[in-house]
Amino acid sequence: MRTLQNALTQGRVPHALIFSGVRGTGKTTLARIMAKALNCEQGPAAEPCNACLSCRQITDGASIDLQEVDGASNRGIQEIRELKEKIRFMPTSSRYKIIIIDEVHMLTTEAFNALLKTLEEPPDHVYFMFATTELHKVPVTILSRCQRYELKRLSHSELAAHFKRLATSEGVRMESEALDMIVREAGGSVRDGLSLLDQIFSYCGQEVKTVDVIEILGLVSHQLVANLGDALLNGDLTAVYRLLDEMYLHGTDIKRFSNDLLSWFRCLLVCKISKKPADSLEVTEEELANMAKTAASHSLETLSALFGLLLEGLEKASFSQQPRLALELTFIRAVQFRDVVPVADLIARFDQMLAGRTLDALPVIPSAARQPRQQETVQPPAESSAPLSPASGETGPLPPAPSPVTETQPEPTPPPKQETAKPEEAVLRKEALPQEPAPEALLPTDPIRKEPPQTVPQEKSAPAEEAARPAPVSEKKRIRQHWDAFLKYVHERQRWMSAALQQAASVERKGEELIIHFDDSADCTMLKQKGHVNTLTEFVLDFFQENLTIQFVVPGSNACAIDPASGLAPQQERRALANDPLVLTALDVFTGQIGDIRIGPRYRTSSSIPVDEAAAENLATAEE
Repeated sequence: MRTLQNALTQGRVPHALIFSGVRGTGKTTLARIMAKALNCEQGPAAEPCNACLSCRQITDGASIDLQEVDGASNRGIQEIRELKEKIRFMPTSSRYKIIIIDEVHMLTTEAFNALLKTLEEPPDHVYFMFATTELHKVPVTILSRCQRYELKRLSHSELAAHFKRLATSEGVRMESEALDMIVREAGGSVRDGLSLLDQIFSYCGQEVKTVDVIEILGLVSHQLVANLGDALLNGDLTAVYRLLDEMYLHGTDIKRFSNDLLSWFRCLLVCKISKKPADSLEVTEEELANMAKTAASHSLETLSALFGLLLEGLEKASFSQQPRLALELTFIRAVQFRDVVPVADLIARFDQMLAGRTLDALPVIPSAARQPRQQETVQPPAESSAPLSPASGETGPLPPAPSPVTETQPEPTPPPKQETAKPEEAVLRKEALPQEPAPEALLPTDPIRKEPPQTVPQEKSAPAEEAARPAPVSEKKRIRQHWDAFLKYVHERQRWMSAALQQAASVERKGEELIIHFDDSADCTMLKQKGHVNTLTEFVLDFFQENLTIQFVVPGSNACAIDPASGLAPQQERRALANDPLVLTALDVFTGQIGDIRIGPRYRTSSSIPVDEAAAENLATAEE
């Protein structure tokens, strides 16, 4: 109100206003008052005089320059076009033409579009005023061209004072509880309250009693709701059934009764939580005192839990084919709720029971099961003077055994059998030279053969080296963890392939397969070609150093399925390089081993296997 008064005084009234709010709060009335203030002969003024010719005509509804349009019945584009034709003419006897469109949200989309240009550049002699109860249905393009004013519900005290003043002016005496019921039924709407007052005055005459209001409006006595709520809180199921029968005798609607009961419990929660519940509740002082007393005798947990149970049960009862049965079942559960023991109390009781028992009474738990083993000692193999390698022919004692190495075990597993660790060099040589497998009798894990296992000389023993090596990361986690780094690796070599892989939804490893998931089959159209699959497989082998087969998966489609043999070419190339006669000869001459084989484009310009110049000369001599 202050904003509109200042706008009238300063001459800053916008040419389009929209008033929103619940029904019966005075939106259309406020629009008429603004029309009076704009066309008043004493103004434009903050308040119309209501005495000049223009004000009297608007009050009587006889003003030619004020046109009210019902948006619900005149909602088409043709009506809006006719309205635009009329506003082209200057006002007849007033200062401005005022167009009031009620329920503007009912206009069609075409009608709104026809108003856009006029609202954006309105004539100087025209003002538009809109009223709506559903502001969210008005297009944003219309809202952006209007000044919005939202009218709130009237408070309980304001409505009660207004209705009491009207009753006094009509010479009608009303009981306070009856007036409170009418105000509560109005729900903040002045128009709804006036309709109820008119109906009650016609029935009761010069004296309005509470019983008459309950009978006319079909309401539930507030005291009946309070008594039923107290019975539920006290667990008195007999009183609950008696009050429920009384409610049915009055012919009360189930939905109305449910809303009243839930509102009563909400008031209890507000009284329990808020320090000033009167600011949040619209009840009389006597009712507020009774609610505060009831809320003080129960805990917040009890009130909130019972409120939630009733909210769920009463909602189901309103849609049930047997509403009374559903209502009775809900009340029975609400009464039984007091017998439910909270989980926290049960846990506390168990803790007390366990604390009262002696250690001798507790069951004996093996030490290995009570706590995980934190340390494990790995014993190195005993010293011996076995030959070092069958390829070199050299013999000599092994280096001194190192001290036991402590290794942390993350899981409580039973201690493994102590056995001599297999040297890594022998494993790699066995993979590189499949045509010369080591005899079964020479394996280091053989407990029968007395000869020590054959190993390659190292600066430290194999058990110590394996103990010092960090625990391997799981392969599945490793693929996902380094996927971003792999994309950068691919980006340096094939940018388009890296961009295509970035469209993948997820990646996972299953056995020896790297499965790349896509949401759209178009993202893997280029990747599934055989040549590109081979290139991608090379990148995977070079980066992850593992023989993985590439597979593309699209949900519900086989468009990206590829031949499994498409990703085997790099593996065959690596195997061929490992079995190359020249490589095998170099291994025998230098008693060496194959570290890794890189066949990607980045490494093809240089040798895949690092060999120094002296080794190359010796290799050439050996070939001659």
